[in-house]
Amino acid sequence: MRATKRGASRTRLDRDCDVLICGASFGGLAVAREVASTGARVLLLDRYEIGERQTSACGIPTLWLHALGLGETLLQSFDELLVHTPWTTTRWPLPWSFATFDYRALCELMWAHTGLGEEAFETAKVDGVTRAELHAGAADAGAADAGAAHAGAPHTVHTDRGDVRAPLVVDALGWRRVLSAEATVRPPRAPLSRGLEVHPPGGGDELELWIDARYIRSGYSWSFPAREEVRVGVGSFWPTDHVREPTVRLAGELGLGLGEPFDYQGNWIPHALRPATEDGVFFVGDSAGHCLPLTAEGIRTAIYFGLACGRELRAVLDGRHTRAQALERYRAFSDAHAWKYRSLLRSQRFIGQLTPTPAVTAIVRAMGSRRLAGWAFDHYLRIAPPWFALACQPVARRGGRTQVALAR
Repeated sequence: MRATKRGASRTRLDRDCDVLICGASFGGLAVAREVASTGARVLLLDRYEIGERQTSACGIPTLWLHALGLGETLLQSFDELLVHTPWTTTRWPLPWSFATFDYRALCELMWAHTGLGEEAFETAKVDGVTRAELHAGAADAGAADAGAAHAGAPHTVHTDRGDVRAPLVVDALGWRRVLSAEATVRPPRAPLSRGLEVHPPGGGDELELWIDARYIRSGYSWSFPAREEVRVGVGSFWPTDHVREPTVRLAGELGLGLGEPFDYQGNWIPHALRPATEDGVFFVGDSAGHCLPLTAEGIRTAIYFGLACGRELRAVLDGRHTRAQALERYRAFSDAHAWKYRSLLRSQRFIGQLTPTPAVTAIVRAMGSRRLAGWAFDHYLRIAPPWFALACQPVARRGGRTQVALAR
């Protein structure tokens, strides 16, 4: 058993390492995947055990699961999206399939792929950071030889169990951006959407969305089958709007969970990019606003930017770049996607304003065209393409569907 336990029985944490990753969900695990092979001392911190706390519908383009070698965690895949408005129901043909997956199994498998030992993970609540001088030399002679001179002096991260020191620190803790020096902006003033979900037992073959003011005035509702359960939820683009009642009502209208108490899961969802670096710290996933506006898809992008961040850290550990260079390169990589995020945010605001009107129905019907849907969803996939994982490479599209060839 790990020495770390819950409550008062927790042992004191006082460690030095080369890479400290705060947050053990998709983004943090993707960073760990990239730096694990360097031989550096890596530590992953989270309040919960790996895979313990699911906060989303856990859906992702199926290509990403296969690109990362995570296909065994797939529960169901879908080639179409059934979209409802008050005036119509339209099938959108997808040029690539979308999958629901097992959150715990995926996180545990991502962690297993790193090959890092049990000592590389600890449960602790991260409270803040004291930053080192960015241009100071490496202070820890025990750091990995190849990258010690390039990594700089260590930052000190404070947790409820003690302090951890590392020159390369990643915040993958979520929208609160815990390791930021800026004042926390909380909802409803922050650029956040909100979502709530229930997972009643059931089944189905349709991936469904509702753009309907009967459930939420600005946002959408969903039903994602996942083998033995259905993930039903409501997301609002306006953080002041409540989503619990319409979530329960939608589940009831679908005949799910009737007469049984629900277990709720939900979260605030960023819909605007934030700086990917700040004073020597790297930010990944929701802490950098990497969740996509309009669709609120954040898993794929957390992994995508996590891989990019991890590769920059690996270059420091290998002695190819300094920490300052890695910070600049990673920030530039994230910033290069800003126009895509602005475009999706404009679409979110446009759709949000039109939700109660028949104009949305015209858009939904138009997306029933295989040609238009193929064009739109292929562009959407390329915001964070699966071949970035380097486990696969894109090849020509055939028969209107995106094809990939897995690397051998």
